[in-house]
Amino acid sequence: MAALTKYPQPLVFGLDIGTRSIVGTVGYQETTGFHVVAQCVKLHETRAMQDGQIHDIGTVAEEIRYVRSMLEEQLGRTLPEVCIAAAGRVLKTAVGHAEYEFHEQTTVNLEYIHSLEMLGVEKAHEQIVEELGAEEKFYCVGYTVIKYYLNDYEITNLEGHKARKIAGDVLATFLPEEVVDGLYAAVEQAGLTVSNLTLEPIAAMHVAIPQNYRLLNICLVDVGAGTSDICVTKDGSIIGYGMIPSAGDEITDRIVKAYLVDFNTAEKIKMISPRRKSMTYKDIMGISHKITPAEVYQLVADVVDAITKSVAEKILELNGGRSVSAVFVVGGGGKLPGFTDALARHLKLPAERVALRGEEVMQEIHMHIPDIKKDPMLVTPIGICLNYYDQKNHFIYVLVNGERVKLYNNDHLTVFDAAMQLGLKREVIFPQRGKDLHYTVDGKKRFLRGRQGEAATITVNQHEASINTSIEANDQIVIRESTVGEDATLTLGQIPEFTNTITFRINDTDVACPKFASVNKKLESEYYQIQNQDTIEILNYYTLEQLLTFLDVAPEGKILVNQEPGTPETRIYENFKVSWSEQVAYQDLEPAIEEEEELKEEPRHQHDGPETKTITVTANGQSYTLSGKDRYVFVEMFDQMHFDTSKVQGTELVMLLNDKKAEHFDELKNGDDIKIFWRK
Repeated sequence: MAALTKYPQPLVFGLDIGTRSIVGTVGYQETTGFHVVAQCVKLHETRAMQDGQIHDIGTVAEEIRYVRSMLEEQLGRTLPEVCIAAAGRVLKTAVGHAEYEFHEQTTVNLEYIHSLEMLGVEKAHEQIVEELGAEEKFYCVGYTVIKYYLNDYEITNLEGHKARKIAGDVLATFLPEEVVDGLYAAVEQAGLTVSNLTLEPIAAMHVAIPQNYRLLNICLVDVGAGTSDICVTKDGSIIGYGMIPSAGDEITDRIVKAYLVDFNTAEKIKMISPRRKSMTYKDIMGISHKITPAEVYQLVADVVDAITKSVAEKILELNGGRSVSAVFVVGGGGKLPGFTDALARHLKLPAERVALRGEEVMQEIHMHIPDIKKDPMLVTPIGICLNYYDQKNHFIYVLVNGERVKLYNNDHLTVFDAAMQLGLKREVIFPQRGKDLHYTVDGKKRFLRGRQGEAATITVNQHEASINTSIEANDQIVIRESTVGEDATLTLGQIPEFTNTITFRINDTDVACPKFASVNKKLESEYYQIQNQDTIEILNYYTLEQLLTFLDVAPEGKILVNQEPGTPETRIYENFKVSWSEQVAYQDLEPAIEEEEELKEEPRHQHDGPETKTITVTANGQSYTLSGKDRYVFVEMFDQMHFDTSKVQGTELVMLLNDKKAEHFDELKNGDDIKIFWRK
């Protein structure tokens, strides 16, 4: 025992808290590699652990305390701190579909792409919350984009393209907070402090896949007892995690039923070496049997095929529908001869591209424990210890708007991760459009987008930042909410089909009348402000009744339209001729006639038959006198004021009569106050 005290400080204590057992490993790192100096395995006596999650914290704490005491006895040292890992099978995965529409044709840059990806992560998070309950919290541990879309068409890379709309399907993986809390609680009850937390797939990858390999698009499959855990790497990072609920126990169950043996005997049969000629076992009846390795492999071949097919399908899902370049298999279940060949076949990869990783990847792992050999089953426990030296995968704290936020550090955290963990909605972060305007023109549906608001203003440690800025432990983040843009606005006159005027030939004089449209079966002029869901019909005619009403005339006798007698419902189109025998005093019909002398003496008098009156009104602060008619309407003021309506000069034409909204044919009275202007 005294000889063991020569090991340097500190020793790293790692715990692999699995469904079937707890494996404790202690070692230290030197330039020659990692040296394992103590190890202890404790099988669970109850189902305190199920599917990688602690169900009985007290029982698991007792088992951890036992493993710790055994290791301390081996070493002659106390072990106050421990490294742990969350099982890959507890991770939750969802695909979030995100869309982003631009106000106009826009060149897509990396900032837009990253923002789209973050929206996809949030959508995936919303799905997980909806499925498992809003009261539970989750940490995002990785994501990858499965597909991008440019204007609704699938595309490989968005950058540099011009678009009105971009979209993406984002596969995101989350770690439930209750799993983390359970691990921490069990460890603390055992009298230990957590020095580092990682994920089992990351730990396994630390040993099985060297860092320079992770630039490639490869996969690690950890075949355990109850589940097969999967992770995929690309460009140096893990882009996706997955799990299928099928692994070594299913193979063992087939042997149990076929050979009528107990579970432990079936486990021994499953691991028969292909180099043995035969193996003898006793069934539950006490009868001895002899079997060959070939017979065992043939018995379980269909089970292995089903498991590897499910694993292959999950790999394709995590990798965006494409196969990876290579697969490394670890864990006891993957040691069965034929497993890697079957997986290669389902992935359509050469057999040499799917390999079991064990002793060959543990060249820099030095075992100082008698009777323990390098084995794929040790990859994850040793990886948990090795991850301590990187300290990249653990929890950190940052401040967001003064509130402390706990984050799982996946080595590429951004402001968005902190905002999402705090629970800020995307409306707070990303600029929002004003309300869209939906309407129908001549039976065709149309819409106009609301304007884009301003993005949130963000600082990290008092320096200007963006939602994509990288963050580290103890960073202070301030996010000031984004704004909502203006609602979409449109007048009838702004519709392409709507022109300003329509001209009729009336009593040999061309008269230009304002064009009208029917909105929800009600006549409106070009200045009408379109409302959501309006049904618009552009009118390229007047009825005779509408024309006479607009001209404010009431001819007696027969009225002709293109030399034919007209009725009130007769439609009059562009350049139609309208005439009647009796001349009616209407100054717009005879622009060449000299203006009548302004009546100053009498406000009302007889003029060519009809009774007329003179009124004085104020328009935009200037006085106007109207005379020669018995009635005046609001629309006449446009000519009086020489108000230019030939082009749109603002967002809305405002018409007020005595400070109330006016309609075109509202009657004017002496002393009225009129305001007409474009709202900017």
